[in-house]
Amino acid sequence: MPSPLDQPQLAALRERVRSLEGRSALNRLTLPFGVPEIDRRLPGGGLLMGALHEVAGGGYGAVDGAAASLFVAGIAARTQGQVLWCVTRQDLFAPALAQAGLPPGRVIHAELSDEATLLACFEEGLRHRGVGAVVAEVAKLSMTASRRLQLAAEGAGTLGLAVRRWRRQPEAADFGQPTASVTRWRVSVLSSGVLPTPGLGRARWLLELIRCRAGESADFEVEATDGSGRIALSAPLANRSSAPQVAGIRARR
Repeated sequence: MPSPLDQPQLAALRERVRSLEGRSALNRLTLPFGVPEIDRRLPGGGLLMGALHEVAGGGYGAVDGAAASLFVAGIAARTQGQVLWCVTRQDLFAPALAQAGLPPGRVIHAELSDEATLLACFEEGLRHRGVGAVVAEVAKLSMTASRRLQLAAEGAGTLGLAVRRWRRQPEAADFGQPTASVTRWRVSVLSSGVLPTPGLGRARWLLELIRCRAGESADFEVEATDGSGRIALSAPLANRSSAPQVAGIRARR
């Protein structure tokens, strides 16, 4: 009968298992949103670094797609160092990224000829330890490609953000297919907040966490990314009852 494992062997085996699951010490680092209602639903209290995350617009139009990009820009803005942003279209709008806290001086803009080349650039960028985050705008993301990206992110501890954009409506169905991403988000534009005087209030989004590995799914009504890259739960309207209530969050079951 084989002898039982001694303590050092058992500890080494456990660490190996954690590493294979993408939970090594490097990958336990997280990037909190700074919104307790959101962070408490994410393992570790924030977005896992050294991991792949997906974000898409809630609809097929350009407005929701732009909101998804701004949400990602706010996340990338709160990392340290340069941000590699990979695209196949000539429509990356630097002033909008700057308003979300990501100035042009921090962005390395890579324009690729097709999605295959973009995915290769995405993977190589994730393997580079000198960038704070890598963003790639992709229409389709297969399980095989996402696994490669996830492994690259885990190995270097780099934050990977895939913005799902579609040229045609049928391509949107690919977003429902399983991938190796740690979280999957959807962003939809809501009516802007009401100001005490006539004018345009701060933009508001419906933020849906539709998949979270080892975490919970939920919906949040939030105020859009500000100049520091941060979002906030929507404040109750001035004429709303002051009775205690849970506002701005709906748990998904």
